[in-house]
Amino acid sequence: MDQEIKIEVDNLNLYYGSLQALKDVRIQVSRKAITALIGPSGCGKTTFLRTLNRLNDLIDGVQISGQVLLDGEDIYGNGMDVVRLRKRVGMVFQKPNPFPMSVYDNVAYGPRIHGTRKRSRLDEIVEKSLRDAALWDEVKDRLKGSAMGLSGGQQQRLCIARLLAVEPEVILMDEPSSALDPISTLHIEELIRELKERYTIVIVTHNMQQAARVSDSTAFFLNGQIIEYDATEVIFTRPRDQRTEDYITGRFG
Repeated sequence: MDQEIKIEVDNLNLYYGSLQALKDVRIQVSRKAITALIGPSGCGKTTFLRTLNRLNDLIDGVQISGQVLLDGEDIYGNGMDVVRLRKRVGMVFQKPNPFPMSVYDNVAYGPRIHGTRKRSRLDEIVEKSLRDAALWDEVKDRLKGSAMGLSGGQQQRLCIARLLAVEPEVILMDEPSSALDPISTLHIEELIRELKERYTIVIVTHNMQQAARVSDSTAFFLNGQIIEYDATEVIFTRPRDQRTEDYITGRFG
């Protein structure tokens, strides 16, 4: 927990209209580490994840107070370029959401949006991103084929490749393997561990074994609050709060 801090959240509160979904959340996310967010459904995990790249801005009636610092800069401060923020802090969703276009064009989409036009450069980015997402060997002969023809696990890795192509600093993952079979889940977990070498990763998961396998630190959310946050080994072997122990041992949730 003494690593360099990438994201620092202080006194974060979020309301959907009159409903308070996050309550005084405080957390420090280490650079180039994997932080898992666990807790029962509806406890605020995904809402919190979406505050880290301002995706909640897209929802009517949302009110947010507090600070979210990315490398010391408040992402909710005046003058923040939200498009640039979402390039730096990318999101992988629960269900794979490839665009209805070719495998190649999915990965090249972001770089093109950000101004890369040269075909040779796009070729380099596409290959590197697919390699980094552990997908290149499976799709290198079908780059012109529709992304919709890939398996669920391949589609999720394609979405990760699409994200890597714009060179983010932080990767947010909202239950990235919950819709996948066990073998595909294993591939995603291996990939997450490899990506930690270069990226800061925050992952929401309902799978306690997955949190224990892949993460360095774990935060337990309950009713919009962080009940406990510590090294993953501590959370799963000697939690300080009885509610944490009750959740991870399956007594509720």
